[in-house]
Amino acid sequence: MIPALLSNYAPADLSFEKGEGMYLYGNDGRRYLDFAAGIAVSALGHAHPKLVGALTEQAKKVWHVSNLFRIPGQEELAKKLVAATFADAVYFCNSGAEANECGIKMVRKYFSTNGHPEKYRIIAFENSFHGRTLATIAAAGQEKLLAGFGPVVEGFDHVPVGDIEKVKAAITEETAAVLIEPVLGEGGIQVVEPAFLRALRKLCDEHGLLLMLDEIQTGMGRTGKLFAHEHAGITPDILTSAKALGGGFPVGACLAVEKVAKTMTVGSHGSTYGGNPLAMAVAGAVVDVMTEEGFLDHVVEMGNHLKQGLTGVVDRHPDILEEIRGIGLHLGLKCKVENTLVATKLLEHGVLTAKGGDNVVRLLPPLIVEDAQISEFIAVLDDVCTELENG
Repeated sequence: MIPALLSNYAPADLSFEKGEGMYLYGNDGRRYLDFAAGIAVSALGHAHPKLVGALTEQAKKVWHVSNLFRIPGQEELAKKLVAATFADAVYFCNSGAEANECGIKMVRKYFSTNGHPEKYRIIAFENSFHGRTLATIAAAGQEKLLAGFGPVVEGFDHVPVGDIEKVKAAITEETAAVLIEPVLGEGGIQVVEPAFLRALRKLCDEHGLLLMLDEIQTGMGRTGKLFAHEHAGITPDILTSAKALGGGFPVGACLAVEKVAKTMTVGSHGSTYGGNPLAMAVAGAVVDVMTEEGFLDHVVEMGNHLKQGLTGVVDRHPDILEEIRGIGLHLGLKCKVENTLVATKLLEHGVLTAKGGDNVVRLLPPLIVEDAQISEFIAVLDDVCTELENG
């Protein structure tokens, strides 16, 4: 007999009874400092009073009606996101992968509507991650994601991050868009240089291509801006958001400029659950908190403090840690030993982190982190590195 639950995960033998702020309380009776945030999802920590209030208040009213009827919460949240970003319109769904699927469909629909159905190919980047659907694993192009799921969905060409000449060489008469994460999260917190993002924007403008940004992990304050592309001073045509947008409640969004959004006419896309009243209530509260004066300044300040502390640990333990990557509170430690060893040791010491590609341990604390928790983390990391050095 196989387990009733599909064995597509390999979770740690640990579950949690409750969470509060920066901490989770395990079924083993221990308290854990959360520097993973559910893979950059719980950006306002656990049991944030404004999120709890928004959810419980809405739960007493109506949970679901479907998009056969108007959902006022969708309209309100869309207005908030449009006011805070480059976008003119927003589509709501349930996850990051769904948001990326919508973005990919928008690219194709835009060119088809404008008389160029032959333009459907998207230039994407090596070592990227865009979700687990058939289209999004094709967009990422990584063999470890594609193995066993052929034939591969057609329409994606892959080039190295940072090489604008190879991007130019990949453009054909069928090219419709460029898709990139401003920071490759699963790829090991690989920060894309602002100059490269600006070069992509310029190239798309010159060739009449759309620029689509996957900000599912980098968005909603994670880098110290509401969205990471703001550091480069550019705007995309399409942007996807999820993870922190719901603070732990499943929700995704696809944001677009007017020329793209207006091609998505009635019947062109949809979701039964997407934009349901519960998700809209929670995501609306998240946006309200994150757009309060001083919130993003706090993220920048704490990111700088965490980086300073990490620099000392890397200097003290050069045989264990190699370098610090990232921006804001979207950070990674490139390890010289197996990243699994570091992450496992941290867990033993009561700290949660997330592994990433390129032998990186990702540090993704809730954005409400304070100096006290940063000091706590640095002390534990120091101890872990010492233990690993001593075998």
